[in-house]
Amino acid sequence: MSEADLKPLNIKVFENFRHLDEDTIDVVLAPYVRDIKQKIVILDDDPTGVQTVNDVYVYTDWKVETIKKGLEGTKKLFFILTNSRGLTVPETRKVHTEIAHNLAQASRETGVDFIIISRSDSTLRGHYPLETEVLRDVLEEETGNRFNGEILFPYFLEGGRFTMNNVHYVKDGDMLIPAAQTEFAKDKSFGYTNSDLRYYVEEKTRGEYRAEDVTCISLQDLRDCEIDKIANQLIAVHSFNKIIVNAISCVDVKVFCMAFCKALQLGRKFIFRSAGSLCKVIGGVKSRPLLTKRELVLPGNTNGGIVLIGSHVKKTTQQFNELKNCKYPLEYIEFHAARVLEEGGLEDETKKVIAEAESYISQGKSVVVYTSRELVKLDTTDKDEILKASVAISNALVAVIGDMTIKPNFIIAKGGITSSDVGTKALRVKRARVMGQIKPGIPVWMTGDESKFPYMPYVIFPGNVGEVTTLREAVEVLMAED
Repeated sequence: MSEADLKPLNIKVFENFRHLDEDTIDVVLAPYVRDIKQKIVILDDDPTGVQTVNDVYVYTDWKVETIKKGLEGTKKLFFILTNSRGLTVPETRKVHTEIAHNLAQASRETGVDFIIISRSDSTLRGHYPLETEVLRDVLEEETGNRFNGEILFPYFLEGGRFTMNNVHYVKDGDMLIPAAQTEFAKDKSFGYTNSDLRYYVEEKTRGEYRAEDVTCISLQDLRDCEIDKIANQLIAVHSFNKIIVNAISCVDVKVFCMAFCKALQLGRKFIFRSAGSLCKVIGGVKSRPLLTKRELVLPGNTNGGIVLIGSHVKKTTQQFNELKNCKYPLEYIEFHAARVLEEGGLEDETKKVIAEAESYISQGKSVVVYTSRELVKLDTTDKDEILKASVAISNALVAVIGDMTIKPNFIIAKGGITSSDVGTKALRVKRARVMGQIKPGIPVWMTGDESKFPYMPYVIFPGNVGEVTTLREAVEVLMAED
C-alpha cells in the first residue's frame, strides 16, 4: 500500500485485537528479564528517553571510566546522553565512534557484556541509520562479534505512538495519523516520506535494505503469544537486516521481550533503535506513582520557578497557549529568536531576559521564558546550517539558566534540544538519578552534587508529548498551595 493510500484511523481499531491479561503476562515475563546477564546500555539522543523509567542513572559523558561505573553498577540498565539530535552528521559520527570504542574497552576491562539500545524519537526523527551503522561497524571491529540484525521499535504509549500492520501512527485526539503525514515528517533535518516502516527503512538506507527483506513481528502473533515463532523469526535474521515490531500496548512489548530473550540465550546479537517504552520493559523497571510537589519543590526556597520553552512543534505551541490558563500567576518573557540574524544579537537578548527573569524570581514570582513562536527564516536550505542556527538559538536560550545567579524553586525545560542543553550545559550535570515522572512521559532528574544547583529536581518536558493541558497541569503541580 502506498503512502497516498494510508488514511487516519479511529483509535477504536485497537478493539479488533485480542485482549491479553497484562498481570498474567508480567508473571511469565519476570524470569525472562531476570535472566538477562548483559547490562543494558541506552544511548539517548536527547534527555527524554527516560520518560518511562525511575531510579536509574543518566550519564552525560561517555569516558571509559564513566561507562565502567554504569557497567559495574547495581542497576540493570543505564543511560548515556549523547544529545545527537542536536548535532551535525560529522559530529554524530564522531560521538558514536567514540562511544562504541569506549564501550568495547570498558566491557573488556570489567568483563561485563552489554545490550545496546539507540533510543530516539518516537516520531522517527534523528540520525538514522547513521548512529546504529557506526555502532555496528566499530563494535564488530573492536569485539569480533557480529550483530545479526537491527530491531526498530518506535512504539511509545505515553506519547501516543503506535505501530500496526507495519505502519507507524501518531495519536491526535481519537485519531491515529500515519507518521509521514504529520508535522514531524516535515522536519528540515530529519524528514521522511513513508509511514510504513518497511519503506521507511528502504528510504532511510537509500535502498541498501529493501522493504521486502524486512522481518515484521505482527500484532496477531504477539497477541497469540507465539513466543517460539517470533523467536525463530529473530534467529533467522542475518547481515544486520531489519526487524519491525508492531505494538499498540505495553503487553505487546512484554510478549516480544520474551521471544527476544530466547534468541539472546542462543547467542544472537541485535542493536535496538527504539523509543522509550522498550527501555522500561526490558530493564525490568517497576512502575511508580507520579511525582508530587513535596518530592519536587525543595522546602525553604521562596524564589519563583522558571519554565523554559524552546520547542516549536505544534503541540508545544498549543500547550504554551493553554499554560496561560494556569490557575496560578505566571510572568511571561519572550526570547526573540530572530536576533540570531544580528551580530551579537543573541548574547544581548540573553542578558535582557536574565535581568527580567531574575527580578521576578527573586520576588517569588514564577516566569515562563519562551522563544518567539514564528520560525526564523534563514537564507539557506543546507540542513547542517539550519541545524547550527537552531543550536545557536538553543544555546542562547539555555544560557538564561546557565548564567542565572539565583536558584529557582523549580525548573521545567520544554523541548528535546533545550532540555538536554539545560541539563548538560546550564546545570552542568554529570550524573543524574531519574526520579520518575511528573506526568506520563514527562521525566524528572535529580541533579548531582557536581551541578550548578545540586540536588534539585529538574523537569524534562519533551516537545511532542502530552495533551494540550499537560504543561499547565505540570506547572500547577509545582505551584500548588500547601
